[in-house]
Amino acid sequence: MRLLEEAGHGSWTYCVDLAPEDGKRKTRRRGGFATRAQAAREMKAVLDGELRGVYEDRRVTVASFLRQWLAAKKEELAPNTYAGYADCVERDLIPAFGHYRLPDLRPKQIDTWVSAQQKAGRGRVTIYRVVATLRNALNHAVRSWRLRYNPAKHSVPPKPRAAERTCWTPDEAAAFLRHNAAHYADRLTDLFEVMLGTGMRRGEILALHWSDVHLMDRKLYVRWTLAAVNNSEIHFGEPKTEASRAWISLSPRVMAALHRQAALQMAAHPNGRLEGLVFAKPDGSPLRPQWVLDQLRKRTTEAGLPKIGLHDLRHTAASIMIAEDIPVAVVSKTMRHSTLAITVNLYGHLLKDSADEAVKALSTALDRADANQVVDVPTRALRFAA
Repeated sequence: MRLLEEAGHGSWTYCVDLAPEDGKRKTRRRGGFATRAQAAREMKAVLDGELRGVYEDRRVTVASFLRQWLAAKKEELAPNTYAGYADCVERDLIPAFGHYRLPDLRPKQIDTWVSAQQKAGRGRVTIYRVVATLRNALNHAVRSWRLRYNPAKHSVPPKPRAAERTCWTPDEAAAFLRHNAAHYADRLTDLFEVMLGTGMRRGEILALHWSDVHLMDRKLYVRWTLAAVNNSEIHFGEPKTEASRAWISLSPRVMAALHRQAALQMAAHPNGRLEGLVFAKPDGSPLRPQWVLDQLRKRTTEAGLPKIGLHDLRHTAASIMIAEDIPVAVVSKTMRHSTLAITVNLYGHLLKDSADEAVKALSTALDRADANQVVDVPTRALRFAA
């Protein structure tokens, strides 16, 4: 290892031999340091990194690292997830921390930013998402041996509890569907019928293709999901989880809705074939999720029903099944949750009547077992006294 002064440039360069790779000599040479001390400090950091297995490059800023991380994550993230990360990085993280050298970022700086945002009245969910994004990015830096520790590890505030979803009762859901049929009788009438009758997610119903609908078998297959980035750029991708890719059985009501859509599209299609999206614009292009939500809100208000969102139609389907005493394991399978625990966490508050029945059954079983057991109490008492 050696330090070299670059003649005519007034700067310093270090050169150091590192551990060989594949039997070949490996040399790191870096220049452009203003003083000998700076070059020596960087060379020492390289040697320490070789010894510890971690190399903290002081020339890398938080801003450049975050943008590199985003570029690497783009291919593996869902479009909306990537857009959310990019928004956090460009809107908050780079303005707040981008000027720091990556190895110089400290927990105190992150905690100070969190406190300032909280005092400014920023939403708890937003603050949580921003700092959680920073933690995820810096975890990557630690895993790739670019940082010794993650300064954001303990700075993420507690995740805010999700607000309890509004679900319609069976009467309210039926009233909404009747209102649609009486006043609209359009493709959204059938779309809402299918959502309430299957519990499909918004992206799944908007990405449903006729090739995945098997009317003769009374089933459909969830193969795609639709995402609208910034409510404009449409993307088709794989469903949310592996468990989401599954067959869904169709009730007579859902079958009727799909048959209506099939008849309309076959009549409009030149060769009478069913192809493309089940629910689409007249030209066959996808429906915008925001437009569907706007229509849901408009028709809900007209019907005088509690205001809900598109995803709440899925929760309504689950809550109606639970109210009808369908076993929670069956509900979980129908909703295509990856684990039973997810179903219990989402809808456990709706299972209070089932819990009442469970403890009553437990008590009855114990009483029955007690009644069948003959115990000679006086003899036992005498034995204890002796």
